[in-house]
Amino acid sequence: MERTAFTDTSNQKQPYISHQADSHGYINYSDDENVMWQALLTRQSEQIPNRACPAYLEGLEKLNLPTAHIPQLHDIDAVLQATTGWQTAAVPALISFSKFFRLLADKRFPVATFIRCPDDMDYIEEPDIFHEIVGHCPLLTHPAFATFNETYGKLGLAASKEERACLARLYWFTIEFGLVGQTRDSRRIYGGGILSSLSETVYALSDEPDCREFDLLDVLRTPYRIDQIQPIYYAIDHLDTLFDIVDSDIMSMVKKALSLGLFEPTYPTKNA
Repeated sequence: MERTAFTDTSNQKQPYISHQADSHGYINYSDDENVMWQALLTRQSEQIPNRACPAYLEGLEKLNLPTAHIPQLHDIDAVLQATTGWQTAAVPALISFSKFFRLLADKRFPVATFIRCPDDMDYIEEPDIFHEIVGHCPLLTHPAFATFNETYGKLGLAASKEERACLARLYWFTIEFGLVGQTRDSRRIYGGGILSSLSETVYALSDEPDCREFDLLDVLRTPYRIDQIQPIYYAIDHLDTLFDIVDSDIMSMVKKALSLGLFEPTYPTKNA
């Protein structure tokens, strides 16, 4: 499996290729790529103020992202280093599971340095720089979110192949597609997979999805699809609940989940 353990590119017409930085660490993006960044950021900026959790909005303000061009990673690093000691790591479009875990364990968040094309504007299975910077980096300024990622990386490094597949579900239903708040009125988004997708940002807080209270064992047993809007979300009580998850015996629950097996999918399978 490849990074971030959730990507299936079998139906992708042409794989994306990350840009390489020059000797000064600078990446030169084309005018079209900068236009795409501006379009994506402008569109999301209209949706997230009343949907994203407060800590995300505070982190977004700290990052002070440029609107007219793709930011350079060293500018993101300056903010992350000053808040939680994290930094980004430029990576190819796909990296191995092991490298993904190693980077997180070292407090380095992988960022593929390409941006989606117009055909993939609303949702891209393969995480691009907009997904990583706008979806995740604002919350990497928050201690609970940062600590969760670091701990997750360390657990993944020591896990077996089967355990890693189980851990992928934990990451999916928290860092990628997590909600916070248990009531309809208080519920907000913290998952980067949602916050980097216009349609899912609107959909996630609607009455359509099945929003469940976070239960670690249930999360570890819940299958998901990467190529459609999520039918199920799990909501934690507060963002600091991520500290509580980190302090729990995650790997013991992983072993229990593996022994019990997955729940039946609530969506059609690809071969259906």
